[in-house]
Amino acid sequence: MAVSKIERRQKIKRRIRRDVFGTAEKPRMSVFRSNKQISVQVIDDVAARTLVSATSKIKDIESAKATKSQKAAMVGKLVAKRALEAGITQVVFDRNGYLYHGKVKSLADGAREGGLKL
Repeated sequence: MAVSKIERRQKIKRRIRRDVFGTAEKPRMSVFRSNKQISVQVIDDVAARTLVSATSKIKDIESAKATKSQKAAMVGKLVAKRALEAGITQVVFDRNGYLYHGKVKSLADGAREGGLKL
């Protein structure tokens, strides 16, 4: 019996989330990727609240003439800027079951360029 892509990603996601946990000092940076957009949240799992978020639906990023990977890097820089303003310098990267490749890798590299430590 074949396993669908979504079921496969959910299985990988559960395996990752067993080890990856965000605290107030070192929150979890969770990525969500669709075919057209990418979004990221910086989450404190102890208090169960989102501290900072960014998405590619922001007008500056959405209107930019760039590839999806380049837009992901812009989102990474934006979330890094917002996190630094909120006093967050280190995060735990949660790729959410996606392969660390393409848009997800570009987002992580953009966050590093913006000053976050992953």
